[in-house]
Amino acid sequence: MKLEILGAGCPKCKKLYENAQAAVKELGRSDIELIKIEDIKEITARGVMMTPALCVDGQIKSTGKVASPKDIKKFIG
Repeated sequence: MKLEILGAGCPKCKKLYENAQAAVKELGRSDIELIKIEDIKEITARGVMMTPALCVDGQIKSTGKVASPKDIKKFIG
């Protein structure tokens, strides 16, 4: 599974990354690859206009807000 955090490095983007790390750790999942994407051209090419954004296996699950670890765990399934 691939979890991607899309954002240019603002405090909200960093917090979403931290929350994603916490969610993965709480689930005890070693099969989840966590990736930060900070290239604005790649972010907009995916149709994301508000950051931070969270993608799970290529599907955008959240944009423009910092999802909590609890919410991220729901997205992961």
